[in-house]
Amino acid sequence: MENRLIELDGKMAQVAERMAGFPQSLRYIATDFQAKLDLSWIYHDHALEGVVLSYSELKAAIDSRIISDVTLIPMYEEIKRQKEAIDWIREQAALQKAAKKRPAITMDLIKRLHDFLSPELASKQLQYRKENPIHRLYYHDIAQPDKIQAAVKKLVDWIEDDEAQSLHVVKRAAFAHYRLLAIYPWTKNSGRVARLLMNYMLVREGYMPCVVHYTDRQRYYEVMRNENAGILPLVVDSLTNGVDTALKFLDEVQTVRRQKRAS
Repeated sequence: MENRLIELDGKMAQVAERMAGFPQSLRYIATDFQAKLDLSWIYHDHALEGVVLSYSELKAAIDSRIISDVTLIPMYEEIKRQKEAIDWIREQAALQKAAKKRPAITMDLIKRLHDFLSPELASKQLQYRKENPIHRLYYHDIAQPDKIQAAVKKLVDWIEDDEAQSLHVVKRAAFAHYRLLAIYPWTKNSGRVARLLMNYMLVREGYMPCVVHYTDRQRYYEVMRNENAGILPLVVDSLTNGVDTALKFLDEVQTVRRQKRAS
């Protein structure tokens, strides 16, 4: 696994260098790639929860210029809220890079991520579930309601302690995601918040987000149900797939540029 992480770091450095190397006249290419990445991120994140969206639905929800079917507005609002969370994560990463400072992961940060997806609760104190839901998407053992707050506090303490900080960021983010989802603090959106937390930790360190594809849905659920040893290979596979896609995209752009120069 260590060799895979080293290889992943090298590929990610290539993506960052090549994206930064675009002349100003071609910066729109990087912007276009990021827009497509965000659509993929939202699509697969919903699919992991059993909600399959079409490309037209995603575009209609995000693009205010498109007139949408009013019957789909509740779903559109969910998509918009997730896009706002993604944009916020990128903005925070840029601010932290400029300030050369990495604020600690806190319970307030987790609340902020939850507030994006559940804005109706944003003005209230962080409220965790009061009971164990009978029907839910994930079937792993979860924390008892009276243990949730202490478990979340223990998680954020672990993320910031010396042991966790010594881990490769991909390991740290993957395990933080696993542990938050294992706690399952809310009946709704626990999975999405856990993945947002993981990607917040990755993006601020210069990584692409980890997009777990819907084709790995059963694998993802089994990892959560059985043990956490499988979460790191799954996250590394997903990140590698995303980085390879980015490099392929950049190769295609370079090929087109060469062909134009030659013609």
